[in-house]
Amino acid sequence: MTITSTHGGHDRAVPFGATVTAQRARRIEAVFGATVEYLAALLIVCEILILLAGVIARYYLSTPLPWTDEAASILFLWLASLGSVVAFRRGEHMRMTALVARTSPDRQAFLDTVAIAAALAFLVFALGPAYEYASEEIHIVTPALELSNAWRAAALPVGLALMAMMSLIRLFKSGNWRLISASVAAVAVLFAVFAAARPLLQDLGNLNLVIFFVGVSGITVLLGIPIAVAFGLATFGFLTLTTTLPITVLVGRMDEGMSHIILISVPLFVFLGLLIEMTGMARAMVAFLASLLGHVRGGLSYVLIGAMYLVSGISGSKVADMAAVTPVLFPEMRKRGMTSGELVALLATTGAQTETIPPSLVLITIGSVTGVSIAALFSGGMLPALVLAAALSAVVFFRTKKEVMAGVRRATGREIILALVTALPAIALPFVIRAAVVEGVATASEVSTLGIVYTFIVGIVIYRQMNWHRLVPILVETAALSGAILFIIGTATAMAWALTQSGFSNSLAAAMAALPGGAGTFLAVSIVMFIVLGSVLEGIPAIVLFGPLMFPIAAQMGVNDVHYAMVVVLAMGIGLFAPPFGVGYYAACAIGRVNPSEGIRPIVPYVLALLVGLAVVAAFPSISTCLLPQAAGGAGKP
Repeated sequence: MTITSTHGGHDRAVPFGATVTAQRARRIEAVFGATVEYLAALLIVCEILILLAGVIARYYLSTPLPWTDEAASILFLWLASLGSVVAFRRGEHMRMTALVARTSPDRQAFLDTVAIAAALAFLVFALGPAYEYASEEIHIVTPALELSNAWRAAALPVGLALMAMMSLIRLFKSGNWRLISASVAAVAVLFAVFAAARPLLQDLGNLNLVIFFVGVSGITVLLGIPIAVAFGLATFGFLTLTTTLPITVLVGRMDEGMSHIILISVPLFVFLGLLIEMTGMARAMVAFLASLLGHVRGGLSYVLIGAMYLVSGISGSKVADMAAVTPVLFPEMRKRGMTSGELVALLATTGAQTETIPPSLVLITIGSVTGVSIAALFSGGMLPALVLAAALSAVVFFRTKKEVMAGVRRATGREIILALVTALPAIALPFVIRAAVVEGVATASEVSTLGIVYTFIVGIVIYRQMNWHRLVPILVETAALSGAILFIIGTATAMAWALTQSGFSNSLAAAMAALPGGAGTFLAVSIVMFIVLGSVLEGIPAIVLFGPLMFPIAAQMGVNDVHYAMVVVLAMGIGLFAPPFGVGYYAACAIGRVNPSEGIRPIVPYVLALLVGLAVVAAFPSISTCLLPQAAGGAGKP
């Protein structure tokens, strides 16, 4: 007996037994997935409460709690691991699907299943070393809580095991045994080929760097395998087949990357970004800007640029920023004659423009992997974004001369004042966050908790739009996005360590130092390099992978570290939001409900404007450093 399945885009015959298996897999996934999601949501709440207790006790009561950092660190690795499981269940691990999407439905279904099978293979191979790594941590005791460090380290093998289970469930959900068998066989054959080639690979020396870290990682990323898995497979293959190092080293570097105390702010800022959208704070800011500029030609485009600047100063999440601004502005902008392509082009490029505005997740990542002071990065990121905003505004001025203004009414002074009063609590939040870090009230890891409490109070007391039923879904969404980010950081940290140990960093430093033209040429090469990396890998994995290599070279070349951070972050932002490979562009299209093909031509002048603005930022270091307490970045506390 057979029934019809639509997996892969068109009908095909599927055996009845396979369908029963698929239905059972879906039921198991529903229970299993919901359990993990609620646990991850609970961990986020616990993190917020622990960090907030630490801030209150230290700053307001002058009685620091020595255990808060330890407890937060232990729970954070569990949150990262369970969040990765949630992201895997929801299919939200970062992938490059531009090439896969262009294939036929059958081939696309095959490649999607190969991606799951490849992830399962990596997880199974890493599970044993992860268990061994956690076992070795049993005898290490934390100083404040006096707990075995195995309680923290166990998060990795548990998370890997749960992701492996989720991989199996997702394979069985397809209900197509032929597709599953072909995909698993393809992955098994590739692994067997590499295993058989081990004697040859061990004689190739540094050529293996190209084979694994360019070839394997590049091909797997292009095939749509999750970026974190691609990095993990490349590093695992390199260590296993070409060195004698134990694989527990890979797990140790993953632990180091995923549990860095600075990165605790990632899930909290993601949650804050979703929270301000839910409470109506973003809508209030947009309404105020629209009351000021809505009556001028191109005014709503300027409002979009300004709104993204302000909202980015709160959330740190570009997806949250775009989702908050788009529903408010796009309908009216369409009424004024702007095409869908023009709208999404401007939306995407404002996403690139605001990459340096604190609390940017990329800036937090730079601080965690390079040692640059996050307070300095937060201070240095404000003006570079303004330069790019001015460049985009210049394009808007010339492209909106024919905007339809019929029926557009100028807001009265009373309406402007009312909109300002309504928006003031929302507008104040970015300044509260920045002041809390600069004045030492809270670290960059803790300040998001103050923002969350502030947003709850404002949402309940002033805007009265607190939808309590949405809190759990928002927490789950936060866990999924955070898990996807942190899992990439973990495997990218392992790859960066392997590259460093191989001597690649020394060779790269020597090659960059030998470039003619000194610091200017170095910055130009860095811009090109990070635009490409941003389009292929996205900002966070690119900076984790190459930040530890490039920032020391920048220091040797005499480039200020904060200035260099602004240049590379903006370059990655342009790559991330520029078609055809930038995934941020496709996220903007999805949020704006616009066909990606419509924005390809309109986005060109905006991208050129961003490049001009980036050139100005690169040429004048004072733009990035003039707001620092001293005209220098440097390492420091977060």
